[in-house]
Amino acid sequence: MRVIMRGGRVLDLLRRGLPSQKSNFWLTVDGQSCSRSMASATTCAVLSELPPKVSDNLPSDMLVDSFGRFHNYLRISLTERCNLRCQYCMPAEGVELTPKAELLSHDEIIRLASLFVTSGVDKIRLTGGEPTIRKDIEDICSSLSNLKGLRTLAMTTNGIVLSKKLPRLKDCGLNAINISLDTLVPAKFEFMTRRKGHQMVMESINTAVELGYNPVKINCVVMRGLNDDEIYDFVEMTREKPINVRFIEFMPFDGNVWNVKKLVPYAEMLDRVVRYISARCWNHKLINLSMILTINSSMQRQRFKNVERCKDHPTDTAKNFKIKDYCGTISFITSMTEHFCAGCNRLRLLADGNFKVCLFGPSEVSLRDPLRAGVDDLVLKEIIGAAVKRKKAAHAGMFDLAKTANRPMIHIGG
Repeated sequence: MRVIMRGGRVLDLLRRGLPSQKSNFWLTVDGQSCSRSMASATTCAVLSELPPKVSDNLPSDMLVDSFGRFHNYLRISLTERCNLRCQYCMPAEGVELTPKAELLSHDEIIRLASLFVTSGVDKIRLTGGEPTIRKDIEDICSSLSNLKGLRTLAMTTNGIVLSKKLPRLKDCGLNAINISLDTLVPAKFEFMTRRKGHQMVMESINTAVELGYNPVKINCVVMRGLNDDEIYDFVEMTREKPINVRFIEFMPFDGNVWNVKKLVPYAEMLDRVVRYISARCWNHKLINLSMILTINSSMQRQRFKNVERCKDHPTDTAKNFKIKDYCGTISFITSMTEHFCAGCNRLRLLADGNFKVCLFGPSEVSLRDPLRAGVDDLVLKEIIGAAVKRKKAAHAGMFDLAKTANRPMIHIGG
């Protein structure tokens, strides 16, 4: 059975459904021409005969860009506020916050999220600022988790108040968690975040493990001369617990004083890990830094089998590795040195209602304004679809990004 639309597009109904939302929609069903309204009734019986799908939501052309990438992952920033002041995220002088009345309300978030989910989004990640400081966070999680077709409801948090809230959030449907932590040294934590709270973050990590989150993902932005000497300590966090440490290359955003000299490339980080694990396998006694750095290349090749590359999903942002006999895993997010734009499936809804199709792209379009002007879902989908179609094949190189105006990370939500 085929569906033929004017303009030469032929879609397999058994695979794609009816993605077009245009009013001049005409099609042929089993040789009979009909309009969109007729097609809806005509195809109901046929669709009911199809084998059951994991999700009842059919992929929408709205989420496909001009390069054929289908975007099924939406990141929603719930607030611009945060209880930390991390150096790579927020300028030292702070940021100008959007007035509360101009931020999306609970109902507006759910309406937009529902529109995305019914169009094919099956994963939503809540970000900030710091999402856990939003007072209605539990209600938002509960409402989102009840959206039919949503498989994953995740959150990225700094972990400061997470330990107390996580049991309730899990009951509300939060089924994946990322905790940001850039140092295991309390004094250094206070320097990097301009706040206290290291012990509270560690408690949140342990709570997440105890509640059964697997893996508990830890996001670590690596900066040369600041925390790159802790890579081995972070690796050891994965030895006994189901933790996935994600080493992130330092990225340029407004106000974070990015410098290429601070960047520790993925290849260098991986090399350090391999040498460390090789040294452990070679000598189980106390290992010092000089031993790790002087281990020869032949030994490194011989022991590389102890750090194995996992099979990544085409849309993964991370390069994932499993260390032999370790419970957890490690990953590297290589936005600067080896971008992963070809498999990008992410879209971003900011706290003020702006829609952003690329983390590093300065272009944004407001969904809040037409929403509050009373437009229907069809118009909202047209706005979203047009923005998705304008998405570029890849972001600029890191040196061009450093010179491109973009919001501070705390406004974007990562």
